[in-house]
Amino acid sequence: MLRMKLITAMTFMALIASHAFATELSVVDESVSPPPSYSGSGVLKLHDALEIALINNQGLAGLRAKAEAMSAIPGQAGALPDPVLGISALNLPTDTFDFDQEPMTQLQISLSQSFPFPGKRGLRRDAAAFEATAAADHLLDQQLQLTAGVRGTWWQLMYLDQAIEIVEQNRGLMRDFVEIAQTKYKVGKGLQQDVLLAQLELSRLLNRLLPLNGMRDAAAADLNALMDLQANQPITLPQRPSSTTLPEIPSENQLLDMALESRPLLNVARQLTEASRMRMDLAKRDYYPDFTLGAGYGFRDGEDPIRGERPDFASFIFKVNVPIYFKSKQSKAVDQRSSEYFQSKHIFNETLRSVQASIARNYSQYHATRDQVSLFESAIIPQARQTVSAMLSGYQVNQVDFLNVLNAQITLYNAQISYWEAMSNAKRSLAKLAASVGSEELYE
Repeated sequence: MLRMKLITAMTFMALIASHAFATELSVVDESVSPPPSYSGSGVLKLHDALEIALINNQGLAGLRAKAEAMSAIPGQAGALPDPVLGISALNLPTDTFDFDQEPMTQLQISLSQSFPFPGKRGLRRDAAAFEATAAADHLLDQQLQLTAGVRGTWWQLMYLDQAIEIVEQNRGLMRDFVEIAQTKYKVGKGLQQDVLLAQLELSRLLNRLLPLNGMRDAAAADLNALMDLQANQPITLPQRPSSTTLPEIPSENQLLDMALESRPLLNVARQLTEASRMRMDLAKRDYYPDFTLGAGYGFRDGEDPIRGERPDFASFIFKVNVPIYFKSKQSKAVDQRSSEYFQSKHIFNETLRSVQASIARNYSQYHATRDQVSLFESAIIPQARQTVSAMLSGYQVNQVDFLNVLNAQITLYNAQISYWEAMSNAKRSLAKLAASVGSEELYE
């Protein structure tokens, strides 16, 4: 009879276990579109580079997976501990191991459930929720930083492309100057030093071109890394950017106020501070005990001489842990969590100062380079072109010496290169400023 009860109990436990593990992990067959890529054969526009980087970048993908993992923790942290189902043989005689020999021998099935002190589950869940939100905000902030990095590197490439093109154009122009100087020298209207000066400047242009090409290869490798492409993948940019607009932006104080509301990095620090506060409160709540409730049912076999068949036993359990070592355990945990809470507050203040410094720095750099661009567009480059035209006209009628023509041309192409450098720096500062504030609307 007891063996049948044992088989029934074991079957019951097996059914519960099989139900608990019935849901297995399976691979979901989803039709995932391939990530965007770039082969180098076409033109890589800025918005295309951003799209590729935001989808392909491995650092961002890792943070995305972390945020998804963290979002699954609050539900776990707030759940009750798993109940404990047990089966045990009690008071079994060791001489015969017979279930019906002694009246107290029984086969017992028990079920118990632990209950944390009221409030502990909520604090654990809230702390985990704050940390999950911080992970999601960290992902958003890294997206902003990646966007700024792609924009800055793309504009660095654009500047180098324009500088290389200007140098190549001036090499062709300098070859023409060499021919003009040689022709005038042959007919006795020029000087040999003019020919030598033109040839020297032609060599200097080649010397300037070499590091520009090296810098371009390095910038292309950086952009490929951001897009998770091969480092030596060729990159071809448009001949001219689609927009060279440098917009007006709010004042520095307004940007600081915007950052307090929209910068995800500050929200990360806020959320982690709140999580630390929750864990500090949880440590204080650990002074209070947890409870365990349970019940058991004992099956007995054999016959009682007076009552006949032996009745089964029912058992009820109530347990509570006693935190008697609170001085070396709970109190120390409160000290630890309190220090962590104050540490998180200091980290928030440090992060805030860092964001404010970044905004101030990029705000100043943007306005300085924006003014440079305006000065090159409105004054320096037009004046340099007029000077070159006048010098060439005077040189053709022997009223201006060749050195002045050469210097005027050098001034012009230096101004053109500096214009694109200032444009690139302004766009890069604007991209960094948008990331520092946490507002994409600033960029365009």
